[in-house]
Amino acid sequence: MENTLETKLPRALLVSVDTGDFDALSSLAELFELTESAGADPVLSIEQKLSHLEPGTCVGSGKLIEIKEACKLHEIDLLIFDLELSPVQIRNIETATDVRTIDRTMLILDIFAQRAKSKEGKLQVELAQLKYMLPRLTGKGIEMSRLGGGIGTRGPGETKLETDKRHIRRKMETLKEQLKDVEQHRIQLRRRRKKDNVITVAIVGYTNAGKSTLMNYLTEAGVLAQDKLFATLDPTSRALKLPNGVSVMLIDTVGLVRRLPHHLVEAFKSTLEEAALADIILNVCDASSEESALHLEVTAELLSSLGCVDTPIVPVLNKCDLLDENSDEFRISNAVRISAKNGTGIDELLKAIEDNLPLRVKLVKLLFPFDKAGLAANLRTTSTVNSEEYTADGIVVEAVIDETVYGRLREYVIE
Repeated sequence: MENTLETKLPRALLVSVDTGDFDALSSLAELFELTESAGADPVLSIEQKLSHLEPGTCVGSGKLIEIKEACKLHEIDLLIFDLELSPVQIRNIETATDVRTIDRTMLILDIFAQRAKSKEGKLQVELAQLKYMLPRLTGKGIEMSRLGGGIGTRGPGETKLETDKRHIRRKMETLKEQLKDVEQHRIQLRRRRKKDNVITVAIVGYTNAGKSTLMNYLTEAGVLAQDKLFATLDPTSRALKLPNGVSVMLIDTVGLVRRLPHHLVEAFKSTLEEAALADIILNVCDASSEESALHLEVTAELLSSLGCVDTPIVPVLNKCDLLDENSDEFRISNAVRISAKNGTGIDELLKAIEDNLPLRVKLVKLLFPFDKAGLAANLRTTSTVNSEEYTADGIVVEAVIDETVYGRLREYVIE
């Protein structure tokens, strides 16, 4: 007999405390999306303006009573605060409301845990979780005992994290060593790309901007493309051949999110390094978002902090099919306007990539006499060879070569 029962999603109440330090409304709107991405149902939200946070409960005593009553009335399973809570605050809020409480960081970590697929991604998630949980092992320890049981508590490693701090520190050191090994493998891959003159194009931008959809459209990579925040957590690389014949390596990276805690950025630094070391960067944003210009600006500032000052950055306004041509987003200068969903503007995007290709590479066709076959063989180890054909006149090779190789082989160039 077919089971028609649907899995009931945890009902969440979102709490926003506006102290004037950030745009609380925009952050709360994003928290709704994060909650849905984690697999919960954000039933309602409660906001409070305060000059400073209450040290014991974050919100005022009256607001805490309001939250407790709302939890009973709406049968709330989970409280999610749009800021980082201290262990004492979590314990006091849970005691007062009798509802499990997590903060924004725990929610993001939970989504990371769900989305990580590669070995490196899982290691980074677990390390970030341990770093966050270590100072939160005081008191009853209920946060730790619930690990593995639901939103804000699951992880790709152990189903239940031990409460012994020494054990956790040892585990963290082990994870760091494992990450070093994975990092060395990634460095070797980068060196090989550079040796083979592989040009890399990184897709970066805020989460849910359509980066994976763009990756799939350009390369049919099959990267998870869902209307969820953090749908892509691991960098994915796929080859893309441009209309001019030059092949590039397209890299999809983890999406950015406002107020991402610093230690989470550090934990996923490797995915950002993929962008920092790219030859060209596509800064993709959701053009239908009211904050698209801000997203482009914040992403550009982050890339600058990673050392991408001299790297060509192409602003890409995605989801333009959702806008009319009179929209303000169409006035953002130097931006390529596309729809990764239906392919609008893709030709202009490919042209922008071609226009920003590094000067060090050239796509050429060479003709080597048979007595110079060694040059053709050497070219296979130093450059990217697209095709090779034996003709009556000699060996015809089409390759992407750098300026140094071009200078040595100029006499054999036929196109």
